[in-house]
Amino acid sequence: MKIIKAVIFDLDGTLLDRETSINIFAEKQYNKYYKSFQHIDKELYISRFIKLDNKGMVWKDKVYQQLVKEFRLMDLTWEELLQDYVNQFRYSSTPFPNLYQMLHSLKKMNIKVGMITNGKKEFQEYNISALEIEEYFEIILISEIVGIKKPNPKIFEQALKHMQVQPNESFFVGDHPENDINAANKVGMKSIWKKHKGITCDSADFVIEDLNEIPIIIKDFLVTN
Repeated sequence: MKIIKAVIFDLDGTLLDRETSINIFAEKQYNKYYKSFQHIDKELYISRFIKLDNKGMVWKDKVYQQLVKEFRLMDLTWEELLQDYVNQFRYSSTPFPNLYQMLHSLKKMNIKVGMITNGKKEFQEYNISALEIEEYFEIILISEIVGIKKPNPKIFEQALKHMQVQPNESFFVGDHPENDINAANKVGMKSIWKKHKGITCDSADFVIEDLNEIPIIIKDFLVTN
C-alpha cells in the first residue's frame, strides 16, 4: 500500500501568485507616489522594479536603494518605499487559481498540511493572513523566525518532526528547483514542482501547472496496488 500522510508547501510562486501580485503592487505604489514618480514612465518603473526584485531573490532594501539612485528621487527615500512595501504588499496578494479548493480537498482526505517559506517574519505573516489560509495548516515555518532557510535540510526535518510524519510519507510542493525540489528530495520526501515560466526542473517526482492536480496525485498514493 502506498501511503502519504502530509503535504508541505512553499508559499511564493506556489500558493501565492507572486508575479501577478508584484505587478499589482508596483502599479499601486507608482500611483500612490505619483508626485515623486511623475518624471518616470509608469511601465518603466514597474518593469525596473520587477527586474531588480529578481523573482523575490533580492530583498527590497537593495531594490529601493537602486531605484532611488537610478530615478534620482529627491523627495522620497528608499526607507519610505520599503516600509510601504512591507505594509501594503499584502493588499495585492493574489492566490493561484483553485488554491482554496485544493486545500479543502486535502483536508477531506485527512492529509496533514504544512508550509515552509523563506522570508521576513512580518512580511510573510501579512501575506499568509491576506490569503486567509492559516486554518488549513498544521505548521507554518518562516525562515527568519526559525533561523534556518531552504535549502537547509533542518527546516524540512523540523516541519516533519512537528507533523509526526516520515519523509517518505510526505510530499513537498514548490516552484524553486534547488530550494524546494532538490532540497526536499535530499531529505527523502517526494516532490511536486509547480511549473514556472522560464525555468526547468528535471528532478521532481511530479510536475503540475494547476493546484487542483495535487489531490489527484495524492489520491493515487492512498490506494492499494
